[in-house]
Amino acid sequence: MKTLIFIETILLLVMTSCGSDNTSTDGFITVDVTKSSYSPKKELVLQDFMDVEYIPLETNDEFVNQGYVNAIGEKYIIVTNYREDGDIFVYDRNGKAIRKINRKGQGGEEYISCLKIILDEENEELFINDFLARKIKVYDLEGNFKRSFKQKQEGDTQFYGEIFNYDKNNLICYDECNADIPFLLISKKDGSITREIITPFKEKKLFIQLLRYEGGTRAAGPGPYSRITPFKGNWILLEPSSDTIYTLMPDCSLRPFIAKTPPVHTLDPEFYLILKLVSDRYYFMESIKNVYDFRKEEGFPKTYFVYDTQEKDFFSYIIYNGDYSYKKELYMVMFTPINTKGELWATIDAFELCRDYEKGKLKGKLKDIAAKLGED
Repeated sequence: MKTLIFIETILLLVMTSCGSDNTSTDGFITVDVTKSSYSPKKELVLQDFMDVEYIPLETNDEFVNQGYVNAIGEKYIIVTNYREDGDIFVYDRNGKAIRKINRKGQGGEEYISCLKIILDEENEELFINDFLARKIKVYDLEGNFKRSFKQKQEGDTQFYGEIFNYDKNNLICYDECNADIPFLLISKKDGSITREIITPFKEKKLFIQLLRYEGGTRAAGPGPYSRITPFKGNWILLEPSSDTIYTLMPDCSLRPFIAKTPPVHTLDPEFYLILKLVSDRYYFMESIKNVYDFRKEEGFPKTYFVYDTQEKDFFSYIIYNGDYSYKKELYMVMFTPINTKGELWATIDAFELCRDYEKGKLKGKLKDIAAKLGED
């Protein structure tokens, strides 16, 4: 597994989990989602359980962006801005700028919105999740339109909030509004459903709080989290309504990975379990209480903890980047899964990096990269 940490729009940090190539899914653990604290606290160094690689991303007059990574492949890195301006930046795997694409518009071959971009290097295609149009638009790597298809069947209200490249012919998707079968494999050719993946649950629960008032409705959620986590050839599926987090195996069978207790349908308010990062040794998790105060605009209290597969126990934790000479903390909110290898990415501020370099606070590979940034 790899994790990508951006130094703003300048650097990409790739982190790969150390250990064997096979995902261990023998047996599973049980988590009490209502537990509010764990002790003792483990101090972890990122490089002790992840392999870290820094990749400088080229900047020029056209390639100045906010560094939101959508996809990482063997040959390409796909980046957009956080604001939806339609710009898509294509880099090679070494960080060299290749081209900028923008097909935003109202035409049939254009996208209205760009919620997510899925890279299919095998077929040399980009799949744009046009969330507002409820369509997926497909382009080649030059930005030429190839085809589009609806995200829903006639009469349905489904749309895909999360999409990954599954195999040569299919995408794997999560549909928040599907009350029965939220995980689906769909055809890359026409969007038809090729397999329904059933993760059992008693009743559908939406991880959200609503405030209805005269004239409208306000909604609040705990922030983005992954329902689909790729991990070394398999897929970890997290449906908030289910009392079990499953591993989707290559033959599409489901194997229990983490059991949650008490049952979610017995809780009021609900507690939900989120997976933030999975490595060979550690499973980093958050338990979130589904409450929100609209007057104070605060809520969804979280408990952060890690499961150590070697010690077979839970701990609170703090993570440091070992390429700093002082204890530079990393936060799980930084990490986002990005592709089928389980690579993740996060962001480091370029100004702070250069400042730490000038003060002699960097070491190792990060120091070498920062030295070259200073020259530019």
